[in-house]
Amino acid sequence: MSKVFSAHAVSVDGYITGRDPGAGHGLGDGATLFDWYTDGDTSSRVFDMFKLSESSARVFDALAGRVGAVVAGRNTYEDSERFGGGSPHPTARLFVLSHRPAPEMTERQTLVTGIEEAIAAARKAAGDKDVGLMGGGVLTAALQAGLVDEVILHQVPILLGGGRPFFRSLPEHVHLRLVEAVPAPGVTHLHYEVQR
Repeated sequence: MSKVFSAHAVSVDGYITGRDPGAGHGLGDGATLFDWYTDGDTSSRVFDMFKLSESSARVFDALAGRVGAVVAGRNTYEDSERFGGGSPHPTARLFVLSHRPAPEMTERQTLVTGIEEAIAAARKAAGDKDVGLMGGGVLTAALQAGLVDEVILHQVPILLGGGRPFFRSLPEHVHLRLVEAVPAPGVTHLHYEVQR
């Protein structure tokens, strides 16, 4: 069965956006969370526009190569300008988790209202590949439902002091086991396995 994982750039103080994210503002003033996507000299094999450090490219491409479908929250969808009618991944189908109707969904985008439904549909679409999660609310809901296998943090050495926090309230502790830590210029890649 495919795995479900979350991989996010996050500040040391736990934010995945800067202040004032939203339509027209993108991910807010925290754009420095993503500088490592373009600060290197190694081209990504999956995302044409990314030039990462050699160590970041190895980690990033290994993760991106696993993705067959993506589940994103409504805030992430709107903040990212609806991914231009496509998906945050060049080949993966997008499932948007929301209880509100979403305008102008395309054939690469599907609106779903519950996390279990979203993960089940994404797994079916992913085939033998994995499901990637985008957004703190989606990750929290999937953790609460016991559906997450791995959490990857691309931790950027900055304290943003505000923005959208990555982790939301959970009803209980979630224990993680560190699988790999890869230091790279401008980011440390922390790969955790969810302990059940």
